[in-house]
Amino acid sequence: MTRVNFRMAAAMFTLGVLALSVLMAPQVRAQTAAVDPAATQLLKRMTDYLGSQKQFSVHTQNTLEDMLDSGQRIDVDISASVIISRPNKLRAERTGELVDQVFYYDGKTLTLYNPSAPAFATEPAPATIEGLLDYARESLGLIVPVADLVYSNAYPLLMQGVTSAIVVGQSVIDGVVCDHLAFSRPDVDFQVWVADGDQPLPCKYVVTDTSTPALISISTVMSDWNVAPAAADASFIFTPPEGAMAISFMPLDASSGSAAEESGASK
Repeated sequence: MTRVNFRMAAAMFTLGVLALSVLMAPQVRAQTAAVDPAATQLLKRMTDYLGSQKQFSVHTQNTLEDMLDSGQRIDVDISASVIISRPNKLRAERTGELVDQVFYYDGKTLTLYNPSAPAFATEPAPATIEGLLDYARESLGLIVPVADLVYSNAYPLLMQGVTSAIVVGQSVIDGVVCDHLAFSRPDVDFQVWVADGDQPLPCKYVVTDTSTPALISISTVMSDWNVAPAAADASFIFTPPEGAMAISFMPLDASSGSAAEESGASK
């Protein structure tokens, strides 16, 4: 059987820095400039709001597109439940065709646990969530779900190199009325659906690699937002279950940009 090569996933989740059916196509509002201030203001409102939250939790449903060598497109789905306590605690549970993993970050160490093995790998980690995200991506080849939006300074990161920004219109995602925003930067397009109202949280996020004809995308639908979750410090600390095997993270393969299915804990 031909194996799927998920060569795009890591690069696209980080944007290079780091389904709703309708009867009619939405009308894209007329633009007088390549970058519409209305779009950037809505994006900044979202990132400022999310960045100001001391704690939050969210469920994500991620769809990764890829191509087989035969040219057939394959979609792979990954579910994740993420809880964050700023400035230095994070837990993410991911399940799907590619992974069965739990991240634990307690401000001092990062642990990746694979319950199905069972096995775990632990590394010393930076003292902030932003530092952790950079370290995990650059040194270990690990991508935390919705990492682009988790940074407290997400707005300048997302806007870096943007050449086009538009407000597409309004859509409904899981019953939530959202402003649909679209942005373009060299080799990457991204779209964000931002909830209308007092809590401008992201409801959907799509990143598309425009550097190749295949236009491969990663789509993330976010639901079950909670900006006041009950999150005790102990929930971010990993305690090895009896019989779980301690192993080491596999070194990042600089030639591929990934760590052989993300880490030694994936085996």
